[in-house]
Amino acid sequence: MKLFAKEEMEKVVHLDKEVIDVVEKAFTDLVKKEVQMPPIMRIDIPEYNGEVDIKSAYIAGYDSFAVKLSSGFFDNYKFGLPSASGMMLLLSSETGIPQAVLADNGYLTEMRTAAAGAVAAKHLAREHINTAGVIGTGAQARYQVKALKLVRDFDRLLVYGRTHEKAEKYKDEMERELGIEVTISRTAEEVVKASDVVITTTPATDPVIKAEWLHPGLHITAMGSDAEHKQELESSVLEKADVFVCDVVAQSIRLGELRACNSQRVIDEAIEMGEITAGSKKGRSSENQITICDLTGTGVQDTAIARYAYERLTK
Repeated sequence: MKLFAKEEMEKVVHLDKEVIDVVEKAFTDLVKKEVQMPPIMRIDIPEYNGEVDIKSAYIAGYDSFAVKLSSGFFDNYKFGLPSASGMMLLLSSETGIPQAVLADNGYLTEMRTAAAGAVAAKHLAREHINTAGVIGTGAQARYQVKALKLVRDFDRLLVYGRTHEKAEKYKDEMERELGIEVTISRTAEEVVKASDVVITTTPATDPVIKAEWLHPGLHITAMGSDAEHKQELESSVLEKADVFVCDVVAQSIRLGELRACNSQRVIDEAIEMGEITAGSKKGRSSENQITICDLTGTGVQDTAIARYAYERLTK
């Protein structure tokens, strides 16, 4: 069994169009192939504002699959530590014997989550956008915007965060890395009203986006709600959308934005992203539609990125 450290993975796995293609194929596999994907197992650590998730999936025909342990401890910023961590175990599909420990410290999860956001924007955002917006200033707020830039060009970014100090640091980093203008907004409302694409990257337990802020042509990717107590969008936001997409409907009902949805129509009409990537259903079909994608993350994506990383590491 091989052991790989985060530093080794950072050299061979990058946030690029190849990784986006890997994750897009994982969405398609979920609806086109026979997949064994158990519900997410989560352990809450309330005393330290933390949680640990275990995700996995076997995709028929693949010679290996991943079991991932990921943690999110949201007070870690007080200690100068990232909130996300974890590791992946890659096992043989034939024997169950572990092939590799990918001690990525959450890196592969960050990559596949950002890539999933790019897939959502590729199929749901308008072709031409001017302004992107992000709510949150953590690692995913950075990766999601970088991934968005790979599928949609834009020259202005609005950011809203909990503290001005974090927003200032975010602004400086993103202006330097992407070469675009970044403006710090005073409220989440400002971000939503002035953006063509909005990404929410928070561990919020109360909605941060209201329906009255939405406007024609807007796309929202909400990726913060992945537990029963989290919610980033008002139920009325989902009801106002023309197209609502998620990675897995049953998972969104349990852990995502559909959990608090008051409209059976929205639930009945919800589209899974794999149905769009496989070509059986459409994403955005007009410039004025309001589109929303709720991403809770799947074991299929973890198996896909783990297999990709292992292949690159053992070349």
